[in-house]
Amino acid sequence: MANNTRRKYLTINPADQKWGLSVNSVGHQSIAKNEVYPPQNHPTRYLFNISKGRILNEYQLLYITSGSGTFSSQSGGTHKVQAGCMFLLFPNEWHSYSPDPESGWNEYWIGFNGDLMKNWEQEEFFSKEHPFFNVGLNEDLIGMYKRAIIIAEAQEANYQQALSGIACNLLGMSIYLSRNKTFISNDISTKINQAKMRIHEDISSIKPEDIAKSMHMSYSKFRKIFKEYTGFAPSQYIQEVKITLAKEMLTNTTMSIKEIAFELGYDNSDYFFTVFRKMTGITPLSYRKHTQGIDLSSEK
Repeated sequence: MANNTRRKYLTINPADQKWGLSVNSVGHQSIAKNEVYPPQNHPTRYLFNISKGRILNEYQLLYITSGSGTFSSQSGGTHKVQAGCMFLLFPNEWHSYSPDPESGWNEYWIGFNGDLMKNWEQEEFFSKEHPFFNVGLNEDLIGMYKRAIIIAEAQEANYQQALSGIACNLLGMSIYLSRNKTFISNDISTKINQAKMRIHEDISSIKPEDIAKSMHMSYSKFRKIFKEYTGFAPSQYIQEVKITLAKEMLTNTTMSIKEIAFELGYDNSDYFFTVFRKMTGITPLSYRKHTQGIDLSSEK
């Protein structure tokens, strides 16, 4: 593995800080077998001793694309690093990482700070206890890091906003790829997609308990994996689908409210009226009036 290093450390002006996320550093380096790590040509605030570790005042998202090694953090424990792994460093959190001497590794990183990331951490999209993402080898991710390096080197007008967009994209992809990789390996994605298909095909009468039974699993287990995958409990998802279909019918057909309620499996139009208003903020009649541009207030 030939030594190949490109890195850029950046200054942040007050206007960029108001954007919500600003990039402090971005780079790439290839560490050869038995090469000293970390290289000593980084700014002092980024240098560290592997055995002692370090604490940064920024977030960093690293991506290892070849080789292997080890990553440890105060809250996240120790992980074996393989090609295709990403890990997130948190400000004021002790960590250490290094390639195995017999393999070296290829690493990309981007460092950042800002209220956007702090909010995502507070909302538990990211946590110090789970800083590790198994995303696999992905050319799009590598391309994003390379693009960020080019933008950082050029430092053209408003380059920080472009880098912020790339950092946000990388963070989103870290969740998307790692979660779906887990779901696919456990065959969860197939099961949930089958469940969603059944819901759409039999929306008027389907019950979550029946879906779980057909998949030979308890309802509690089915509900858990369905919510992990979709963000909705099964019953909530069914209501969301019903309201989406109701909106289409209100906009594109002349069906009465009673007919739509019956078509979607509601016991009566009054209950449909209540559910629709609760989920959308307006009544079915008001929705039809807005989307069709006609006054149907006398409809029942």
